[in-house]
Amino acid sequence: MIVIVDYGMGNLESVKNAVSFLGKEAVIIDSAEGIKSAKKIIFPGVGHFSQAVKQLKTKNLINPLREKIKEGIPFLGICLGMHLLFEKSSEAQGVSGLGVIKGEVLKFDYKGLIVPHMGWNQIKKVQSPKSKVQSQDEMVDLFEGIEDGSYFYFAHSYFCQPHEKVALATTDYGQEFVSALSKKNIWGIQFHPEKSQKKGLKVLENFLKA
Repeated sequence: MIVIVDYGMGNLESVKNAVSFLGKEAVIIDSAEGIKSAKKIIFPGVGHFSQAVKQLKTKNLINPLREKIKEGIPFLGICLGMHLLFEKSSEAQGVSGLGVIKGEVLKFDYKGLIVPHMGWNQIKKVQSPKSKVQSQDEMVDLFEGIEDGSYFYFAHSYFCQPHEKVALATTDYGQEFVSALSKKNIWGIQFHPEKSQKKGLKVLENFLKA
């Protein structure tokens, strides 16, 4: 079962509709029990890091999500959902994320830069986008069929700074930042695939092959 995690902070229906367009069925889940039955997890998010963590704790979702990641279930974090994979964020001092990716989330502070970063921007591939999925023998290429330099839709004020080699792609907005990552069965994307037209749908389609 493909599960879209509902913690009150994401474009859930848009993501679900995108998955349905690809011929797959996804369910929106907001309970620990529902997470347990997931075979793939999509973790979207829009909003404040601390509020997201608060909602995850209120719904008792943090440990179930960590357990499914540990099991090797394919997991995709989108925008804030990608941020929450990290240990911490400058948006919320003293608040811990899931901590499955070493590193932190920082705010754009380049002088003269308009924040938030909103609109279409390019991705630049920085390594082979193939990642071993622990629970399967196949290799998953998140950017299969997508040329380097393709445009995706962004809407964010903070960016991820990994402390380990997980970057799949970077994007330039005043500075170069990681816009896609992969670690074993975990993927994260800063852009919104559900708003990125055909290329965004292709990214989702590639993830669903995991």
